[in-house]
Amino acid sequence: MEIKPELKVVLLQQDLKWEDKIANINLFDNCIKSLSGPADIIVLPEMFSTGFTMQAEVFAEDMSGRTIQKMKDWARETNAVICGSLIIIEDQKFFNRFIWVAPNGEIEKYDKAHLFRMGEEEQHYSRGTKQLLLNYKGWKIAPFVCYDLRFPVWMRRTNNFDFDLMIIVANWPERRIKHWDVLLPARAVENQSYLVAVNRIGNDGSQIYHSGNSAAIDPMGNIIYKLEHEATVKELILSKASLDNYRESFPLGLDTDKFEIC
Repeated sequence: MEIKPELKVVLLQQDLKWEDKIANINLFDNCIKSLSGPADIIVLPEMFSTGFTMQAEVFAEDMSGRTIQKMKDWARETNAVICGSLIIIEDQKFFNRFIWVAPNGEIEKYDKAHLFRMGEEEQHYSRGTKQLLLNYKGWKIAPFVCYDLRFPVWMRRTNNFDFDLMIIVANWPERRIKHWDVLLPARAVENQSYLVAVNRIGNDGSQIYHSGNSAAIDPMGNIIYKLEHEATVKELILSKASLDNYRESFPLGLDTDKFEIC
């Protein structure tokens, strides 16, 4: 396996077009074509093809659907991983599913475990029950979706769930953005891990405004990057040596309470 000391990650913070798959696919197609050079991972928001809609039965696709085929095209053309969540139907159930598409077309998936009750998400979607740990270019990566951020036990780094980078995709509204801004660095600090979070901007179909605040946080909780309100295609570099050196100099894990999620 190739071990890459620096990982180039691209954050695509955009104004999603409400329940308009064609417009959103074209939007991200243009974003990806605008990249300045090679990347390792390109991160799209939660439900990037539709926005955070509860009309699962209208917009769901199966795992061979058009949107995933487009993700495969982007991954092949850029030679980078493409990831984000979309609405998937499987076994007559609907999932808010994080999709990870490698350049060779291989797919990994994580179903959102914590469904946003205040938005009635649990009435339309089935929850996931399994964490996902990805190994890519020598980095261990754990994906999560939006509301998962509020549940630190689920995101806890353990012996059996040991990661270097957390990726969070979201449709997190501005009216609760203070919580987002607090919780992102908290998750990075307590896990001594990089964290990359991609949120949307703009109004959804209920005229709920999203300010973005997509961010990259280092293992000490320092903000590497954050942007509010504006659409962006942000390319940034994460250093594995910096992560390893910090963990070695401040071995928090030696005193961590021992537990595992069953």
